[in-house]
Amino acid sequence: MNGSARPTLSALVVVHDEERQLAQCLGCLGFADEVVVVLDRCSDRSREIAAGFTERLVAGAWEREGPRRHAGIEACGSDWVLEIDADERVSPELAAEVRAVVAGSPAGRLAHGALYRMGAKRWGDQRVHPAVSFSGAQGATLSSPIIHYVDRDISEMLRRLDRYTSARAADLRDSGDIGSFGGNLRRIASRFCKCFIGRKGYREGQWGFLIALCAALYPILSYLKARLDPVPEVSAATELRHQEFE
Repeated sequence: MNGSARPTLSALVVVHDEERQLAQCLGCLGFADEVVVVLDRCSDRSREIAAGFTERLVAGAWEREGPRRHAGIEACGSDWVLEIDADERVSPELAAEVRAVVAGSPAGRLAHGALYRMGAKRWGDQRVHPAVSFSGAQGATLSSPIIHYVDRDISEMLRRLDRYTSARAADLRDSGDIGSFGGNLRRIASRFCKCFIGRKGYREGQWGFLIALCAALYPILSYLKARLDPVPEVSAATELRHQEFE
């Protein structure tokens, strides 16, 4: 794409009022050839903070995650894209691994889709947990994890669960198939085990238990809201990105 022998990397960060965490996130991305920040309806100091790290700013208002992400992807000018959220941090070990992959991998995507060749990823149109599709082969998963700071306390976690289940309920209504009470009830146990045991949430102790519990309740709460709540006016503020409750 860039006409040079050395493949290049864009780091893409999409934010909405993230002044509390944005500087720490962007400060970890110096290994990228460029940093692109999408500012979605920001009313805090996010733009000022982002401007201290990059000139590649895309400001606007998007109702859903897919168009918001694609606006950022289209602004990237590199061969590879690394998508990072404001509450995530790239360690020096992960940065080195990413650069090594960009330099020599024949694959189209790695690390569960966070790192991919330009043009290899498409976001879906759902309000919450948007589906993604890929073209090209998937490479090996990167060994260094992304450091993730999600919620400050339990109350914030529960408020996020409330927002996400409301948005998911709207998606279910739009689909015309909200599922069944029994089917979603049975998912409580399977999702808890998947999160707490399969994904080794037990290593985080009581916090891991709480995260697994929220993940287990996510489908049944979404179903009940879709089934029992009055149909709300869904504002742009409720269109949410992918998080741990998937």
